[in-house]
Amino acid sequence: MKWVLVIVGALLVLSGVVWTLQGLNLLGGSAMSGNTMWAVIGPITAIVGAVLFLRGVRKS
Repeated sequence: MKWVLVIVGALLVLSGVVWTLQGLNLLGGSAMSGNTMWAVIGPITAIVGAVLFLRGVRKS
């Protein structure tokens, strides 16, 4: 279960960062580019992912 949390957390952080950059129109090429909704959803997703990642790393 530890590795599942680490992998899912890392994927959520990566997705959150990409969504944030697209929402802020810093990363183009998608329908999400320039849409401020993704600039809000992205950081939330990244924070949830970071929490899961840290729980997975700290779990013994």
